[in-house]
Amino acid sequence: MCGDVGFGKTEVALRAVFKAVTAHKQVALLAPTTILTQQHYHTLKERFAPYPIQVGLLNRFRTADERKDILKRLQTGELDVVIGTHQLLGKAVKFKDLGLLVVDEEQRFGVNQKEKIKALKTEVDVLTLSATPIPRTLYMSLSGVREMSLITTPPPSRRPIKTHLSPYDPESIRSAVRQELDRGGQVFYVVPRVEGIEEISARLREWVTGARIMVAHGQMQEGELESTMLGFSSGEADILVCTTIIESGLDIPRVNTILIEDAQKFGLSQLYQLRGRVGRAGIQAHAWLFYPRQQTLTPKARQRLRAIQEFAQLGSGYQLAMRDMEIRGVGNLLGVQQSGQMDAIGFDLYMNMLEEEIAEIRGQDIPQVEDTQIDLKLTAFIPNDYIGDADQKMTTYRSLATAASKRELMQIAADLSDRYGPIPHATEQLIQVLELKLIAKQLGFARIKPEGKQHVILETPMEEPAWKRLHENIPSHLKPRFVYGPGKVTVRGLGVLKPEKQLNNLAEWFQYMQVAVQEPAIA
Repeated sequence: MCGDVGFGKTEVALRAVFKAVTAHKQVALLAPTTILTQQHYHTLKERFAPYPIQVGLLNRFRTADERKDILKRLQTGELDVVIGTHQLLGKAVKFKDLGLLVVDEEQRFGVNQKEKIKALKTEVDVLTLSATPIPRTLYMSLSGVREMSLITTPPPSRRPIKTHLSPYDPESIRSAVRQELDRGGQVFYVVPRVEGIEEISARLREWVTGARIMVAHGQMQEGELESTMLGFSSGEADILVCTTIIESGLDIPRVNTILIEDAQKFGLSQLYQLRGRVGRAGIQAHAWLFYPRQQTLTPKARQRLRAIQEFAQLGSGYQLAMRDMEIRGVGNLLGVQQSGQMDAIGFDLYMNMLEEEIAEIRGQDIPQVEDTQIDLKLTAFIPNDYIGDADQKMTTYRSLATAASKRELMQIAADLSDRYGPIPHATEQLIQVLELKLIAKQLGFARIKPEGKQHVILETPMEEPAWKRLHENIPSHLKPRFVYGPGKVTVRGLGVLKPEKQLNNLAEWFQYMQVAVQEPAIA
């Protein structure tokens, strides 16, 4: 689900969680940061308070005993919902009956992390939330490999954030901060690294006299970080100098200006997420992106900064993700690379090639056919002088027609031989025809019929990649006899043989092809 920051993705996720829990399934909510897990935990506890829903939190702030208790309750099924960081992906985490996985801020996780939790149980439904999906995920949804929903309606009174791009300038920083403080708001000042964060806050104290400043980053102790965030949230400071720890889902309505130092060091989705931390209270918000005055920006960094400035309107996360896909490339659909080079061939050609590859993979499936009709000129029936009683004969026909395997047919043949004596040639042919039907149906052939006097046609809805899978298993001296065309495979020269020989040859050749059906489509 792709929707802008603050557009209500979490609300939809809450309802999905509630629906899964009321259907007696467990839910795992995976979030990238400890702060975000805390926030989700409090939201869920508050919303589910009137219901008998047990919610647990698993992050680095939990003691060993608390962790042990949560893991035990997950395994016994006492715990309905668990919220956690990547710790949820650990081998120690075992669910009784996991039904739904919600991945918040999907772009913050690696492919291996996401696939690891899906591998826990194949029946798990997965809902991923993102304002700016990474190129690989976005393309998977655009090409139909994954489904995607867009939330495009902003909340009432939400206003677009004014985005300013500027070389680093103390005067611009001072006036932007002063302007926000004068209207009673608060400011985020974001830096790319923890090193030097104290010097930056000291510099800000000099520039903006009288401003109360707090510092927050991921290397702080649990209690310290939490109390800093709570303190800032309740208005104990005017400026929070921080790293990208505030990037994910943090909601402080009084903060309506964000300044980002060394903006060229951030990814496009990071810049977009950071910008979305402001402008949640219907007040005109400002985002300042500063880059070093002397440093030459790389073409990609310049493209990123221009894109973030260009897409300032509400609901532009999706377009921004599309631009990110153009800048970075799509990555490997079936590999672990989440973005990649495509400068060599261009965006459109890359997309076409990827679509062809997806069609190729999809086309490898052997189609399901309801029944196979065999129109070879064979004598296949039960003679009256073998089974004289009409009811007995009908019962035998019915048993043969409903047999689901070769073994069942052989069993019926053995019973007939036992009860009525040696099986006549016409009835043996009937059993052979039914055996051929079973294999042909499994191989996706809907009808077998002669074409003129030379050939036999195998009618089929299968795609060429699927036919190639079958064709590979035929001995090389026979391969030229089979010619694939839309809706049919022609077996050349088979029509000149007697119908009995046609039947025997097809039965033998189909057995070679059966090997492909017993293998998975993609190794």
